Formats: sequence, C-alpha cells, structure tokens
Amino acid sequence: MRMLQPIEGFLIQTILYLLLWFWDEYAASLISIVFVAITFFILIVSFIAELIERSKVPRSYFIWMIITILAPLFAAIIYIGIMGGQLDWLEK
Repeated sequence: MRMLQPIEGFLIQTILYLLLWFWDEYAASLISIVFVAITFFILIVSFIAELIERSKVPRSYFIWMIITILAPLFAAIIYIGIMGGQLDWLEK
C-alpha cells in the first residue's frame, strides 16, 4: 500500500474543510479555530521537547502537523474569498 504524500493529505483536508464551510459556516469556523489552536500548541510543545532532547520522531510528523494547521486556514480563506468576505453568522 502506497503512503499518502503530504500534498495529497493537504488537498484532502482542504476539500473536507471546504465541504464543512459550505454546509455550515458557523460550525466550520468554530471547528477550524479549535483544530488549528490545538494542533498549533501540540506542535509547539513537540518542537520544544525536540529542542530539549532529540527523539526518534520522524520529520514527517512535523510536516503533517503543519499541514493540519494550514489546511483549515486555507479552506477558510478560499470560502471567505468566494463569499466576498461576508459571513452570514457575523451579520445576524
């Protein structure tokens, strides 16, 4: 079985987040903010631990964590660009 490449994972995540954004932008914005924040802080802790003491964590772990942070942000930017910068739940 072939391993999933980072660019493929990024595209799959972006598509899934875009589907969520088109389904319900309020839920998508909350989920995106929470996932990005959690993943970011896990990445920071992992990076600090790696600086303190080298481990055998593969480089791909850090690449996938960065992709997991960037995909929802990219999907949000695309959605907000398509919608002209207006989110319905902010106007109500």
